[in-house]
Amino acid sequence: MDAWPNSEVGDLVSPRGESIVLSFKAGAAITKGDPVYLADQDTVVPATAARDCVGIALENASEDDYVPVCILGVVKVVAGATISRGQAVYGADASKRILPLTDQDVDESGANTYTIYYARKLGIALDNFSAPGDAGRILVVK
Repeated sequence: MDAWPNSEVGDLVSPRGESIVLSFKAGAAITKGDPVYLADQDTVVPATAARDCVGIALENASEDDYVPVCILGVVKVVAGATISRGQAVYGADASKRILPLTDQDVDESGANTYTIYYARKLGIALDNFSAPGDAGRILVVK
């Protein structure tokens, strides 16, 4: 399935005036549509495992180039799993695809400790992704 077939993966679908795009230095080669995380001060690299991503790269970039990154807005991405519309998402799998962020059980009795991944959430799925490799929109809300 390909929601929004007239746009490419990594395209900013929301109007620029309703989005926030920041420029970061690329710490490695980055492909348009990659979820990226801060690897160093003002430097991003593509996520190839579960990371606290800051946004989605909007252009290809070579190492040491600057790349625009959507940190708030609607962007077309590729899913690495089945994701339901409205579900929280994060980045990424080994192929730099978006994954569903599942709710965690919380033990309110205080007997157990747990971690809640507040920073892990990259955004919200705006489309249903029926299978890995499906393309669709997410609302990036970093």
